[in-house]
Amino acid sequence: MSVQEYLDKHMLSRKIEDAVNAAVRAKTPDPVLFISNHMRKAVPSVITKIKARQILDSRGVPTVEVDLYTHKGMFRASAPSGDQTGMYEAVELRDGDKGVYLGNSVQRAVRNINEKISEALIGMDPILQSQIDQAMIDLDKTEKKGELGANAILAVSIAACKAGAAEKEVPLYKHIADLACKPDLTLPVPSFTVISGGKHAGNNLAIQEIMILPIGASTFEEALQMGSETYHHLKAVIMEKHGAQGCNVGEDGGFAPNVSSLREALDLVKEAISRTGYNERIKIAIDVAATNFCIGTKYDLDFKFPNKSGQNFKSGEDMIDMYKELCSDYPIVSIEDPFDKEDWEHVKYFSSLGVCQVVGDDLLMSNPKRVERAINESACNAFLLKVNQIGTVTEAIEVVKLAKDAHWGIVTSHRCGETEDTFIADLSVGLGTGHIKAGAPCRGERLAKYNQLLRIEEELGDQAGYVGEDWKLS
Repeated sequence: MSVQEYLDKHMLSRKIEDAVNAAVRAKTPDPVLFISNHMRKAVPSVITKIKARQILDSRGVPTVEVDLYTHKGMFRASAPSGDQTGMYEAVELRDGDKGVYLGNSVQRAVRNINEKISEALIGMDPILQSQIDQAMIDLDKTEKKGELGANAILAVSIAACKAGAAEKEVPLYKHIADLACKPDLTLPVPSFTVISGGKHAGNNLAIQEIMILPIGASTFEEALQMGSETYHHLKAVIMEKHGAQGCNVGEDGGFAPNVSSLREALDLVKEAISRTGYNERIKIAIDVAATNFCIGTKYDLDFKFPNKSGQNFKSGEDMIDMYKELCSDYPIVSIEDPFDKEDWEHVKYFSSLGVCQVVGDDLLMSNPKRVERAINESACNAFLLKVNQIGTVTEAIEVVKLAKDAHWGIVTSHRCGETEDTFIADLSVGLGTGHIKAGAPCRGERLAKYNQLLRIEEELGDQAGYVGEDWKLS
């Protein structure tokens, strides 16, 4: 085939002429680069290849990573993982062979992507997020994504979302906002973990986390500074009272001093805030994760004390009285999972008191049916969004819409098993969630999210609005 025949067969002469004319009209100083980009735009972008592999998360536990290719390039995503799988959340597919990674290997999920999902999605337009996600749901055919694995489906869904943004030549957060039909872009209040307990740390603290919320900052950049300074002041306070050993950290970067009570831990945080001088500009939130120490209808706050466990059970009414006292004595504005995941009556009553924001995590599992029930029964007034509990970007957008229509608060959340993927930072901006919970201002996989929010704020410039004091209205 001659050169002319090749040009004619692919109609290249006309396409090249169009590109040159466009370069002339644009008066571009670099015609070669302009023509190259113009020709690339003329090629419809479709998914051309999907390649998955097993990597390790921040705990050293296997998870799924995906490279998704289009004509625009390669787009990488990975699935985060929690420390337990609830009965109401999407199913993480693991191999179960105790001789390999203690049963936690995800090679089956990887094969499902490389052999099944890849075949179904190649040729699809990455902009069509809902169609891509639905194709994977249809391929799986189970309610909780147990056939292909929610970890497999989510990693591909996130990678496709990134590819869709690139095809539209817009930032990822803007693409997500377009998918959610949300015109306003806001930066969330970060919920920094500063003290870890529960199953996330080896100390005696029953509750899972104490967090600080710099609602008095004027920008996200200032909020990050306030969080970091408080974290380091807290380290000094703990060092003075508990020595260097008290400065060990839990899975998400919070300090893990061996305190004797929740009040002792809160006093440490209160002292650190006082030393910063920020005072009323920083509030406190706690993640109780009460399901972890609920036995029957009672709560054992001493479950981590070998010699005291079982001696001081609290009823649901006792827990409510304790929360009311804590909110009166400390600047606590939000409590997550104050009761067991099936203790609907106590969480409904506590929410009705209006003492603070009540966030559902284990109660809801990001499950639309659970969220709808909680809305109908006024069981809480905020929910924790964990994308791996629901399994696709589209479904995450839909459940956020459901909660926002009920005027709930939304907290975009990391997992204890995280990767360097910063997707939830863009998700929190694109969906306009009032909070992002991504761990301590410490550890690379946590700071990756906060640093991405810094970049987004810088990129938005004057258009960037930090939620701040209006966090309850987001």
